[in-house]
Amino acid sequence: MSTFNFLKMASQLDEEQGVSFQDKALTWDTAEQVQDVVDALKNQKVVHYLQLDGNTLGVEAAMAIGEGLKLHPEFRKALWKNLFTRRLKSEIPLALNHLGSGLIEAKAHLTVLDLSDNALGPNGMKGLETFLRSPVCYSLQELHLHNCGLGPEGGSMLSSALLDLHANAKKAGTPLQLRVFVAGRNRLENVGAAALAKAFKVLQTLEEIVLMQNSIYHDGVSVLAESFKANTHLRVINMNDNTFAVKGAAKMAEVFEHTPLLREINFGDCLMKTDGAYHFAEALEGNNGNLEVVDLSFNDINSDGGLVIITAMQSKPKLTYLNLDGNCFGHEGCAQIIELMAKNGNPSALQTFEEDNSEEEEDQNDDEDEEDDDEDDDDDGEEDEYDEHEHANDTTEEADEDDVAEETAYVTTNAFTTKFLNDSVTFKDNSTFAITEKPVSCSPEQFCLSQTPCTLQQFNAVEEENKLQAFKNIINQFTEDNHLLLLVFTALKCSHLSKTSKPALDLAVSLYKSTFEYALQTKQENRVLNYILLQLGLLRSEESFKSEYDLKSCRYALREAIIKPDFANDNIKNTLKVFLEQMDA
Repeated sequence: MSTFNFLKMASQLDEEQGVSFQDKALTWDTAEQVQDVVDALKNQKVVHYLQLDGNTLGVEAAMAIGEGLKLHPEFRKALWKNLFTRRLKSEIPLALNHLGSGLIEAKAHLTVLDLSDNALGPNGMKGLETFLRSPVCYSLQELHLHNCGLGPEGGSMLSSALLDLHANAKKAGTPLQLRVFVAGRNRLENVGAAALAKAFKVLQTLEEIVLMQNSIYHDGVSVLAESFKANTHLRVINMNDNTFAVKGAAKMAEVFEHTPLLREINFGDCLMKTDGAYHFAEALEGNNGNLEVVDLSFNDINSDGGLVIITAMQSKPKLTYLNLDGNCFGHEGCAQIIELMAKNGNPSALQTFEEDNSEEEEDQNDDEDEEDDDEDDDDDGEEDEYDEHEHANDTTEEADEDDVAEETAYVTTNAFTTKFLNDSVTFKDNSTFAITEKPVSCSPEQFCLSQTPCTLQQFNAVEEENKLQAFKNIINQFTEDNHLLLLVFTALKCSHLSKTSKPALDLAVSLYKSTFEYALQTKQENRVLNYILLQLGLLRSEESFKSEYDLKSCRYALREAIIKPDFANDNIKNTLKVFLEQMDA
């Protein structure tokens, strides 16, 4: 549960009336042993909640409590986490059935059900199926099933129950308004995740989703991401310690555009790699201005990916917590990230770097099993944060990793083919970029549309007095991403010659300026920054990328561009300076 919702629930409990036997460490097997709880339920006129966590409940005792619950139609919150320690699998569904039956007969209207840290499994879900489909749960707002050992089968059963609950509530004229769904540490895997995604897509009311540490890989992540898009009021997403890889990160990044109210995202220990960080940075650039908490720790992100994330955070004025620890930044990379963050409006949000995995990363091959990566992360990261009491009744094991094929983002060996820019293109005419042979004489159109670097002879062969305007006339015939691509690569063609031709340098500076003006105008600042940095060899990727351009000349022209007083803005200038200085170091 997020800090916000935890405090909110605590505040509500202070205002409400209820019965609490929390953390008494009592063993309740018989009706006699649980008589104190039953008496409290009978003697107290108003009972909004019953808090039993930290004890252990048997079948007969549960039946007695169920009888007591029948007296309270005003009942709202079943706070029953860590309640079945040392119980047999056969006992748990029977006990749950007795508790649920009592609330059904009372015709209560439940808002919170918390059964976290109970070894339910699929067998335990059988004791909840009838209850979760009943009118008692039509008013359910929060469902907490953290660390319940549901597995793929239990996750599927839960999804089916939620879908039926939604349909039943709608039919009764009281639409379900489930806001909080917590089911971390359940080994749901792809099957369970896909099943729950079906329910999420139908619910469309969720504000907080916690699915941390569930052995979900990119296939399951992708399906979940689609369901998250349907829940446009999402404020908290916690997917910590699953295995996204780049494919999963790309899909999850698409969620941000559809969830403008996001305040807290936790994707730590998800093995999203550097290219996954690029996807996140691009998606967060113009979205989610309300973000307060961002955790991308332990993700095998290199320093370039860290810098790109920092740049994306510059548009997040409410940011109070940014965790990038445990990535592969190295000492110098950490220093650069801290320096760039210092230019943000909220530099204190960046958390201290206590661990760096750069050395580890250098010793690994690119195609190494993700199993080893994840085991290292488990040793160093999430597991250390759990306290002994919270996981005394731990029902899950650590995730086993399979080989996951990764897809690298933003890499291109063809000047006009890139996954970084959108696949969909719009032309004003039927022109294409398919000029493959260098022309003897070079028109402005041939210069702009050629996919290969030009020679100085070709550059000089463009006879127009105002070459900049001639190039722009060609570029302006195209729209959207094609317009942007032509700006970028015409700038590269000119900067390719910048050390041997003053006119080419001047044109390159002007075209770089025009490129970033267009980026700002279309609100694609970080997207274009990242793409140009990659093209200039300043931004590293998981896959090797070899440019056909003279990168030293291209970077020289960029340095000349960013010292101009009217170039772009301080955010773009500072980011480019950091990467250029990194290359010079």
